[in-house]
Amino acid sequence: MKLRKKLNKPALFASFGVSVGLVLIVLGLNSATTGRDALNLPDQIENMSPANNEKVLRQSEIRIDFVEGYEGALVVNGVEIPTTRLDELQVSGRQPKPGEQVDLPPTAIYDPGNFTLTFLPQEGAPVERLEQGKHTARVFFWKITETRDKAQSYTWEFTVD
Repeated sequence: MKLRKKLNKPALFASFGVSVGLVLIVLGLNSATTGRDALNLPDQIENMSPANNEKVLRQSEIRIDFVEGYEGALVVNGVEIPTTRLDELQVSGRQPKPGEQVDLPPTAIYDPGNFTLTFLPQEGAPVERLEQGKHTARVFFWKITETRDKAQSYTWEFTVD
């Protein structure tokens, strides 16, 4: 004669609940969109700051990091910011020596070595400050082997606290 153990229903339901919870957590983590994918950036832009819908401080720099081989131009709140290339900067009519201090103009700065475009609002710049509230930025970008008339663009918004 075999003895049969009685089924422990509360333990069975608890085990089932834990199993379902673990499966849902794994599915949630696998389907989450984070990082670059969540920003929905074009393939030509590796990263940018501030990101779309990000809240930043008034003194924040706008920075676009392109993939290798691209350059661009920046428009902030409808104002195009002139661009200065680091490789074209001159000090007293000559190219600066490596490590020499250079005063950067109040423009967007394109670094062709790193394929980055940065702009810091400051006195004398076309946009001197980022006031509190929502701002719109647009970057035009194109291959360095092409001209701007082949440019694509990406527009985003950010908020200054």
